[in-house]
Amino acid sequence: MARSALLSGRQTLSWRDYFALTKPKVVALILLTAVVGMFLTDTLPGPWRVLAATLGIGLMAGGAAAINHVLDRRIDIKMARTYHRPVAQGRVQSGAALAFAFALSAAGLAILLLWVNALTAWLTLASLLGYAVVYTVWLKRATPQNIVIGGLAGAMPPLLGWTAVTGEFHGHALLLVMIIFAWTPPHFWALAIHRRDDYAKAEIPMLPVTHGIEFSKTCVLLYTLLLTLVCLLPWIVGMSGMLYLVGATLLNLRFIQWAWRLKFRPEPQTALQCFRFSISHLMWLFVLILADHWIDYG
Repeated sequence: MARSALLSGRQTLSWRDYFALTKPKVVALILLTAVVGMFLTDTLPGPWRVLAATLGIGLMAGGAAAINHVLDRRIDIKMARTYHRPVAQGRVQSGAALAFAFALSAAGLAILLLWVNALTAWLTLASLLGYAVVYTVWLKRATPQNIVIGGLAGAMPPLLGWTAVTGEFHGHALLLVMIIFAWTPPHFWALAIHRRDDYAKAEIPMLPVTHGIEFSKTCVLLYTLLLTLVCLLPWIVGMSGMLYLVGATLLNLRFIQWAWRLKFRPEPQTALQCFRFSISHLMWLFVLILADHWIDYG
């Protein structure tokens, strides 16, 4: 009886460890922005297309996350935020994690090729390689601008959603990419400020390590201002209406408030709070632009 309970506990732990390899919270935000991209096109997508595209993109994103766990295992073990990760702790061996990652990625690619379209499949693969290889292996260790340059891979999901439905590029989809691209640096630098000592210990040249915390705080504030301007573009080009304009303005003003507080009136948890708000900011921004798209303004 006791042995059975022990085995059951190990199986549960193993399942949770493999699930953790996919970084489910990150993938959830990726899928939200991808699905919004699907429903912003002029063509209402069918349920099968939405399901296949969401599953394919999600599997490949989860595969990229698992590869990241393997490649960053020696860094992860040095950082308080990541030391508990399954590969870093040895609960999942590197070979098993890579096999899991390749299986997820191959399944996702096959789904996109068979039931969505080739453009979306290859763009998703390019995003996977951009994050799991170019960013993780090279940029992350090479330059304090790592998150700026590498952020393009993470900004692709709305375009993937758009191409999944239309099979072609469109300027409106690229505007959504620009929004996430501008959002990524203040989002991630806020976390890097909070975890500056961890990154220094792991010898990762994040901006707060190479240029100092005060300079990084200034960059966060400047990028939130840039993000505010970029978020106006959908309204300026007629892609969205007043609901989006008002909602996006309020969200960005709140983000600026957090960045201003981080720069001029910081408390011990301000950087972390700014980071957490940035996640809600992006989520609600995309919900707003989707809701606005389906409102008939007459």
